[in-house]
Amino acid sequence: MRRLGAIVATAAVLAGCATAPAPAPLPEAPLLRLAPAALGRSLNQQQQISVSAPGRAPQRAELLLEADAQAVRLAVFGLGQTAARLEWDGRELRQQRAPWWPAAVSGERILSELQLALWPADAVRAALPAGWTLQVGADGRRLLWADRPVMTIRHEAPGRTELVNERDGYRLLIEAQDLEEARP
Repeated sequence: MRRLGAIVATAAVLAGCATAPAPAPLPEAPLLRLAPAALGRSLNQQQQISVSAPGRAPQRAELLLEADAQAVRLAVFGLGQTAARLEWDGRELRQQRAPWWPAAVSGERILSELQLALWPADAVRAALPAGWTLQVGADGRRLLWADRPVMTIRHEAPGRTELVNERDGYRLLIEAQDLEEARP
């Protein structure tokens, strides 16, 4: 009986030391396809983007962004050259890419993250599939899957936004300047 008690006690101690099962991996954020008109305003910006990812040297790119009720147009420049051009009219995403532009950086993902950061929260929420939620606070937004953060967007200062992709482990620092304001 004592031996059985010792076995049960040992099993209880070992069970207490066991770790809880790891949570399921986070799914990739859904690709948003919001209408350009859903933005509710026009944009004309120049953006400096810094990309940081574990194990890689930080990368910088410059973007020109135009958005109005008819289309979203984006040009990405890197190393003094045009890396990609995107145009989204609400039905079709047209893109041109330089041969050296990394295949892993998709126009679909760029458009989706742009819309996640800039489009009205109600428009984003309406487009999210089941299981996804968008939390909005004074400092930014969080895209959640089953209450777990997948992406966090912080508005650090006017014209300065940080996007952190928890799933894929990268961080974008976006410094934007409205071009209309820059004109004399």
